[in-house]
Formats: sequence, C-alpha cells, structure tokens
Amino acid sequence: MIILTLNCGSSSAKYQVYDWETKDVLAVGIVEKVTIGGSFITHKAKGKEEVVFQQNCPTHTDAIDLIIKTLTSKDMGVITDMSVIKTVGHRVVHGGDKFTKSVIVDSAAMEAFTAMQDLSPLHNPANIMGIEAAKKVLPDVPHCAIMDTAWHQTMPPKSYLYAVPLDWYKKYRVRRYGFHGTSFLYTAKRAAVLLGQDPFKTNVIICHLGNGASINAVKDGLSFDTSMGITPLEGLVMGTRSGDVDPSLPFYIMRKTGMSAAEVESALNKQSGLLGLTGKLTDRRDIQAAAQAGSIDALRAQKIEALRVKKYIGAYQAILGRVDALVLTAGVGEFAWFMRDKILEGLDGIGMSYDPQKNDVSRTRNTETLISKPDSKIPIFVIPTDEELVMTEDAYALMKGTYDTHTHFTYSFQSKDYIIKGRAEGLKSDLVKNPGLADIIARPR
Repeated sequence: MIILTLNCGSSSAKYQVYDWETKDVLAVGIVEKVTIGGSFITHKAKGKEEVVFQQNCPTHTDAIDLIIKTLTSKDMGVITDMSVIKTVGHRVVHGGDKFTKSVIVDSAAMEAFTAMQDLSPLHNPANIMGIEAAKKVLPDVPHCAIMDTAWHQTMPPKSYLYAVPLDWYKKYRVRRYGFHGTSFLYTAKRAAVLLGQDPFKTNVIICHLGNGASINAVKDGLSFDTSMGITPLEGLVMGTRSGDVDPSLPFYIMRKTGMSAAEVESALNKQSGLLGLTGKLTDRRDIQAAAQAGSIDALRAQKIEALRVKKYIGAYQAILGRVDALVLTAGVGEFAWFMRDKILEGLDGIGMSYDPQKNDVSRTRNTETLISKPDSKIPIFVIPTDEELVMTEDAYALMKGTYDTHTHFTYSFQSKDYIIKGRAEGLKSDLVKNPGLADIIARPR
C-alpha cells in the first residue's frame, strides 16, 4: 500500500511516497517556484540519483500533475500508476481550535480551513490549493489533513489566552494556537523512548529550529505552552520573521513612515528576522560564513537569535519545574552546531551542560544523538524530526478507521526497536565520513 504526503507552500509543493508494507520511503521531492515562474522539481527516488529539471507550474494543480508524472515516469518513477496510492496526507498549518487531531477532509473541514485564512494568510491558502489540486488528480482516495495546531490544543487557558479584552477571544478566537505540531509530536514521543519513560509522565523542552522556529514546553506528554501565537510570527527570531516585538512597534512605524497595516505585517513576516538584521542573509550557513569573515552584522544576528532561544528555554524550565530532557530538532537544530553552541553555552547553571566536542560531531539527520556531558542533570538530545512519518501514519489510520488523538493512539516510532530504513542506510555513510558519530548515538534506556 502506497501513501502520498503533500506539503504545499505558497510557491512550493513538497512530497513523499511511502510503502506501508515495507515501511520504507520510496521517493521524496519538491516543486519550487510554483505560480511565480521558473518552476523546477528536485526528485530523489530510492536507489537512484537525484534529478532536477525545470517545468513551468503556473498553478498548484500543475505542480501536482508534475509530481504524479515524475512518480510514474519509467526512468525516474517509483510506482507504475496512481492506482497504488490509497490515501493522501496533507499538511495544514492552521486548524484553529476546531481540530484536536487529524481528519479526513470533507466540505466542513475545507470551510474551517478557509475560515482560518485570516489567521494564517501565508500558509492556509496554499494548503487549501494543494488539497484541491490533489483531489482533482486523485478524486477517489481519502485525503487527510494533518494540522500543525492540533498538537497544541491541550494547552490550558493560562497558556493560550492573551491579556486582551476577553471579547476578542469569544468573538474572534484571539488566542495562542502554536505550530510545528507534527514535529513536536514526533520528537516528544522519541524523547520518551530515549529516556525509557512513559510518554505521559515525561516533561521536555523542544526547540524546533529552522527557517521558521518555535519552542514547546511539553508537560506529562502534552503541549503546555509554545512560543508561536495566534500566527507563526510570535516567538523566536526566524529567517524572515521578527518573532517577539513590542506590540506598539507596528503603530509607531506606521506613524513614522506612512506604511499601511498590510505593509508592516508583510515586513514583520518577510523582511525581518535574520534577513532584517543582516540585510540579505537567512541561511545559517551563510550567516556563519559571514560571521567568520568578520561581518559584525552576521555575528550580532547570531547572538540575538541565540539569546531569544535561551530566554525561552529558561522560561519553560520555570514553567515545567522538572525537565527530563532538552531536545533540538529541525534543520538548524540538527545541523548548525555553531548555533547550538551559542544557544547551549552557559546553561550549566540550570542543569543543562553540553559537551562542545559532542556538539561539533553531531551533524546528521540519520540518527539521534546525546550531546550533553555525563554529569549534566538534564540530558540534551538532538532528534531529527520526521513530520512526514507522522502525516503518513495519521493518514493510514484515518483510512483504516483506527486513528485517535495521540493520547489514545500509539505510533510505530514509539517502539524501542523502531528503525527508519532510509536513515539506517544513510547512517552507514555518515559513520564513514564522521566516525566520531558512533560515540554519541542516543540509545533507548
């Protein structure tokens, strides 16, 4: 049985093809520059070389068509025809407070996603277009929505309510929603496995650090608080998003510059963060290279980003009381050792002592690593996230009628013996290039 997962952004469409019977990833890829011209696809099939080629995709329907043609291609494909795909899982960024778990997409769900567009104008429209496009190509299989916000619906009112007029919440659903839910679900469950603990008796702080970034305080296996808010703009310093600012700042800038509300909103989302601080850079590797070359702006940006993460780690430790582990994940968390170094330096006073040498060695997406010192009161794990696997397992269970909220549902990756085949193969290559990695692999207790 083949399961397709799709993650449609405003100008992109990511995909993964998973063989449920063999528990193996057959292909992954992304179509970029959808709707804006110069579209191209990057496609990697199991056992084959990665291919990149251009094809214009003026709409998401065209992008989905291109993905299907690539997957069924004689030379590049991994399936004979689309009839083998039995369900499709779609990422939906904002589900508001209407959804506590993944769902099969019906008209009511689509109406709800559309209603959330004001809260996620950069994400939900693209997610909706992707679902509609995929339904046209694959009309006879169940399409499932896996929402970033669903994981956070366990937050108590003291965490999710803002100190604003209560009518704003009652009338307009103004509250903290949080995002990156599939990533937090996966890493929280994996952290419990590594700790050898009941997932619902485990407290962890998880830092999802990528171009978009957020932190989650997980108490007794449930989301208790998170750094992103009503939209993905609040919280950490990100690639192009400002994160936390004084709420009066937009009004001040509007008065000073004459910018409209929409222009300021766009600037805070698309022209701020690391891009705003450096003037041109968002990729942490480029910023690191610039900092090493003597760029004051790049070095300062790194310090600002790291300080914001530290502040949230400290705050969430105070909230949780007992912290069983600190987890770093996503692209920056998994690979940017230099940013982990800046974030973790000086946390010894709150029981988080990292080993700089272990941290330097930990650069892989193919295994989980332990980078804390042996005497650290709180272990520090680097856990490569796998949002696509969560989407795949949710879609399969929804199709079979066995799905439920994560409090009443067990994922395959909660087993101590769970192995991701593709990553196991990739680890062999990583160990050849980086032998020291073998000494820091995190193993279940």
